[in-house]
Amino acid sequence: MLTQHIIRTAVEAALAEDAPYGDITCETTIPADETGSAHLTARERGVMSGIAVFTAAFTAQNPGIGVSPLIADGERFQRGQVLATVEGPVRDLLAAERIALNFAQRMSGIATMTASFVDAVNAIYDDGHDGTVTRPHRYERTRIVDTRKTTPGLRPFEKYAVVCGGGHNHRYGLSDAVMMKDNHLAALAARGIDLTGAIRHVREQVGHTTHIEVEVDRLEQIPAVLAGGADTIMLDNFSLDDTRRGVDIINGKAIVEASGNMSIERVPAVAATGVDVISVGALTHSVRSIDLGLDWN
Repeated sequence: MLTQHIIRTAVEAALAEDAPYGDITCETTIPADETGSAHLTARERGVMSGIAVFTAAFTAQNPGIGVSPLIADGERFQRGQVLATVEGPVRDLLAAERIALNFAQRMSGIATMTASFVDAVNAIYDDGHDGTVTRPHRYERTRIVDTRKTTPGLRPFEKYAVVCGGGHNHRYGLSDAVMMKDNHLAALAARGIDLTGAIRHVREQVGHTTHIEVEVDRLEQIPAVLAGGADTIMLDNFSLDDTRRGVDIINGKAIVEASGNMSIERVPAVAATGVDVISVGALTHSVRSIDLGLDWN
């Protein structure tokens, strides 16, 4: 998903945006032949994501810049830990510094937030957990997944960061899977097509490998969705009791996704109902960037 082409294109666009006519500060204060080095330091704990993008920000500016990562994406780091070193012409290092940090800070923020959600869910499967836990039908543990609520133009970076944090990706975009929500169903109902018929209508038009997900907002819709043959049923803004009932009704006949205002405090209880997937829009739309700094040697 996050290819070198995508990274290079985004980094070059960011560099051009930041210095369309060059860096006048460096050009008037730093000698062209001055070299130096710096290290990327964590100012707080977190989970790394974006090392390749951090590297590309410097090498796109000058292929001769040396970048030495000291951590891999997906690894956790502590406050004060050195995560990478860079060395080369000081003008070029300074010109790329902010772009490199912007990507690494946001991506690591997403990875860190995702990891906190994943940890909260995984805790319910520990031997010392106090409470009833229903295992999901489809997966060993309930999965935390992202949504399409991403920053325009940065979706590959943000969805990659979710994976670095131990989460999983929902559909990448509108072209990847059918996802029928209330407005889609209302439009079909206006043509006299009921819920079961609507799903079958879609199934007849798409290829056999196309996944079909249907959103429901009340328990009474589930039998009709199952009759239509949906692959995933999203329980949108269900109470915990209704979520349990929904899992029981579906009984492994489709993947069960829970969605709607998910917080880190709420996801353990939702996962304990036995849903297969919990989608969390906040992973990308409400994330706080991790504090990383480039300290000069």
